This record gives sequence, C-alpha cells and structure tokens, in this order.
Amino acid sequence: MAAPLWGKRLNRMTVGMLGFALLGGALLYGAMQWRPSPSAYPVQGIDVSHHQGEIAWPSVAADSVDFAYIKATEGGDFRDPRFADNWTGASAAGLRRGAYHFFTLCRLASDQASNFIATVPRDPQALPAAVDLEFGGNCAERPSRSVLLAELKAFIAEVEAHTGKSVLIYTTREFEDYYQITAAIDRPLWLRRIAFPPDFGARPWVMWQASNFRSVDGISGRVDWNVVRQ
Repeated sequence: MAAPLWGKRLNRMTVGMLGFALLGGALLYGAMQWRPSPSAYPVQGIDVSHHQGEIAWPSVAADSVDFAYIKATEGGDFRDPRFADNWTGASAAGLRRGAYHFFTLCRLASDQASNFIATVPRDPQALPAAVDLEFGGNCAERPSRSVLLAELKAFIAEVEAHTGKSVLIYTTREFEDYYQITAAIDRPLWLRRIAFPPDFGARPWVMWQASNFRSVDGISGRVDWNVVRQ
C-alpha cells in the first residue's frame, strides 16, 4: 500500500530539517576554528576573564596561542576572581601576558586606577596594560566627552606610572563613534571588528580583536581571538 501523502511530506521535512541542522553545525564549527591568516599576522592570541572558567594553560599554549590578555579589574572595586590564577598560569605555560581593566562610566578614574594598581603586580616583562572602553556591560550613565576624556587621561597617567609602559586602548566602533577617544588620546589602539580588519580609529591599530567565537584547547566554550599588526 502506498504511503500517505502527509507521510512523504513529513519525511521531506525531516530530511530538510536535518540538512539545515548539519549546515548550521558546519558553520558553527567553521566559526569556532576560523582565525586571520597566520602568514599575514604571525602573532596571535586571546583575551580571557573569569567567564572562561578554569583554564588549562599548557593546552592553550600548545594551540597556536602566542599571548594572553587577562582581565584584572572593572570599575572601582571589582577584581576578576580568576585573575591571579590566570596571570600565574599563563606565565608558567610560557605565554606573554598582559592585564586589562574594564573602564566603567560611573566611577571616578582615581578609584578605578587604584583598583587596577592594587591588583596587578609590577612586571617589566608583561605586555602593556589595556583599558577596555565599550558600552556593552557598562553602566547606563553617559558623561560628556570632555568629562570622560579628563577621567580617562587621569586613569591612564596613574596606570602608566605603575607599569612604566604606554596603555593600550581597546574600543569598539560604537564607543569610538560616540566619544571620538582615539583622536584625543594618542595611545596604541586595540580595535574590535569581527571577521574584518577595523576601518575606524584616528590612526592604524596595533591589535585587532577578530573573533569572539574561537575554540581553543584548554578552554571550555568560546574565547576572543586577537592578532597583532606586524
């Protein structure tokens, strides 16, 4: 007896759904494996925080990772609970390491700098400290450009006095469009643009956050991936 018409349609739908699922899985896998060309960008690395959980740093170092930027602090009182372990673990695995601070728009620069300085030890071998400027995860307050620039310059001065190196400015297109930070503060730029090289900022970037979906051995889940301009 011939199969009912609805049965044939159901089978086709099942096959179609399976095909879409397989395609989606392949695209997801490709996204998690993608990185900019190593020949164009020989130095590549990650940035991490407590959101990555416990990290097996020897496995990370063996997976084509050259350096790690590690979240240290946020605002005036938050200290990343995994900073000390990540700071020690990255160094023990032979990776170059740098610390970054998430700059909040609703705390004084002096409080934020004190938080960072108290958390991150002086290390002449460390990469330059970075300040993370973005709206995502930030408070709702939007100070004027003049106020933010004054606060940010104060933060940078204190951190540079502590580390002895110029601070790296990390920012997004949205934040840069709103505040035009890079034209006012002459510091090396670390810019975020997924998949394509950044085309914003007042001068060429030195580091590019190219992916927020990279899979790396030793880390459960996705991680941000960055490359250095040569």
